[in-house]
Amino acid sequence: MIVAILSFIIFAWFLTGYLGMSRNTRLGIVFAMFLSILLSLLVLAETNSFSITMGGWAPWATISFLVGLVFLFQLFIKILKNKSKDHKSKDNEKNDEFSEHELERYSRHIILKEIGGLGQRRIKDSSVLILGVGGLGSPVIQYLAASGVGTIGIIDDDKVSLSNLQRQVIYPTEQLGEQKVFSATEAIHKLNSNVNVRPYNRRLNAEIAEEIFSEYDVIVDGTDNFETRYIANAAATKTNKPLVSGALSQWEGQVSVFAPHQGGPCYACVFPKPPKEGAVLTCAEGGVFSPLPGVIGSFMAVETLKILTQSGSTLLGQMFIYDSLNGETRKIKTDRSINCPVCSD
Repeated sequence: MIVAILSFIIFAWFLTGYLGMSRNTRLGIVFAMFLSILLSLLVLAETNSFSITMGGWAPWATISFLVGLVFLFQLFIKILKNKSKDHKSKDNEKNDEFSEHELERYSRHIILKEIGGLGQRRIKDSSVLILGVGGLGSPVIQYLAASGVGTIGIIDDDKVSLSNLQRQVIYPTEQLGEQKVFSATEAIHKLNSNVNVRPYNRRLNAEIAEEIFSEYDVIVDGTDNFETRYIANAAATKTNKPLVSGALSQWEGQVSVFAPHQGGPCYACVFPKPPKEGAVLTCAEGGVFSPLPGVIGSFMAVETLKILTQSGSTLLGQMFIYDSLNGETRKIKTDRSINCPVCSD
């Protein structure tokens, strides 16, 4: 009879498993069976027909003890495995911080007290969207990728032309005619394969700006037309994203940070209206000194990295202006406009 009952319990174990019951439920059923048998044998007299049929209390107590040992052993093994997983998880978390390769690669950042390991970690976890992959966007992309920014988005609908190569140093001659975002993506991967790149081969417009901006920590505007700048400013203001803005004109360039949600002005506070048509010459019309985009773009990268690492003071509420022809620099204060149609409450 003991063998028959044990066979039934084993059958019940596999049947409940086949029916899709959880392991804990199946254990509960088996436990209930053993408990009901033990309680019955404990309550009934040894001369009772049920007790005699079941073989008495002693064999079932022994079986229950052995089954209990098996379950305790399994529980012990499970606890050990969980502890092992916890240790591995903690080790992986430490390894996820920085690999040996990353520690060496970014060591010059990490030893800077203003950045350190925490700042470099912020860079690694950050995402930056760069508008325009031209003269300004090129150095921004290169320095942010080299610095280890985790995700870089780039948006542009232009192709690489021969006249670009004088100042847009991210493009090699053999990629003339290619879409800029794809050529730049290849350059980023060659520079730092750990960077996740999101290329948007299209022109920024008001319909998509807010949706895209919401996915990034910082927006960098390196575009060369006022229409896109106003679109970028409105979307950055609406999504509460800091906007690092740069612009060029022949020998002079400027950089500023716009962030109304941090108490500073937005782009429209400083430039309420675009200039009259023809008042500002494009690079094609007036030319541009080839190293100038590199200088201004590098300053834009500096401001972006300071925002990401929370280091130093940014150009929020200020505009940095560089005159490369005369070797002069100056900073002017920029104020928020209470009547600004974009950022005023």
